[in-house]
Amino acid sequence: MTPIFVRPVREQLEHDRLIRFLHAKFKAKRKFDVLANVGDERSAPVKVGSHTYYPDLVLLDGKKVAALIEIETGESTNNLEAMAQWTHFSRARVPFHLYVPVLAVDAARRLCEANSVLATEIWSYRPVNDQFDLVRVHLNPDAVRASSKGSKAASLPVVVPPPKPKPAPPPPPPAPVVIEKAAAKPAPAKAATPVSPKPKAKADKPQAKAKPKPKAKPKAKGKAKK
Repeated sequence: MTPIFVRPVREQLEHDRLIRFLHAKFKAKRKFDVLANVGDERSAPVKVGSHTYYPDLVLLDGKKVAALIEIETGESTNNLEAMAQWTHFSRARVPFHLYVPVLAVDAARRLCEANSVLATEIWSYRPVNDQFDLVRVHLNPDAVRASSKGSKAASLPVVVPPPKPKPAPPPPPPAPVVIEKAAAKPAPAKAATPVSPKPKAKADKPQAKAKPKPKAKPKAKGKAKK
């Protein structure tokens, strides 16, 4: 694991963007197969000697490693990073390319010299709009040959472990058993209660004509005198 546990957010975004930029650049040339370790992704492990590392980019020529590329930011261009990764990458039997910001070029050269790091190429970079301005500031094509001289410990084989087989997808869950409910029997229709016809309203009887009152008989006048 790199000694730089946490980079400033701005530098980390720039670092990851440069990885993607170089990945697309090398892939467009179609000269190498390119593997990348971006952010928290660890899809391209490299075994150098007895240890496993995760360089930012791995160039493959068929099944053989063609180059290891490490990208540093201003914060990660330091002695701890040089001892933890640069020394091991430069002892591998493949070219080692180091990318550092423009302002960190002199520091990177001093660190390489202090830790006996033989980088094949050192590049400076700076962001320009959506791209990067890249300048090669150091080239040593004999770095791999020079690192392999001397003791066997100075030259380590590099191997890309085969990718782990993807776990088989779980079997699909059994289809749910659908139990059809018996259709509910329709409720028997209730017998319609006969509606008794409403009694017809009796027609009003014509009122009986009032009988004429009998005429009063005229009273008899006084009896006639005898």
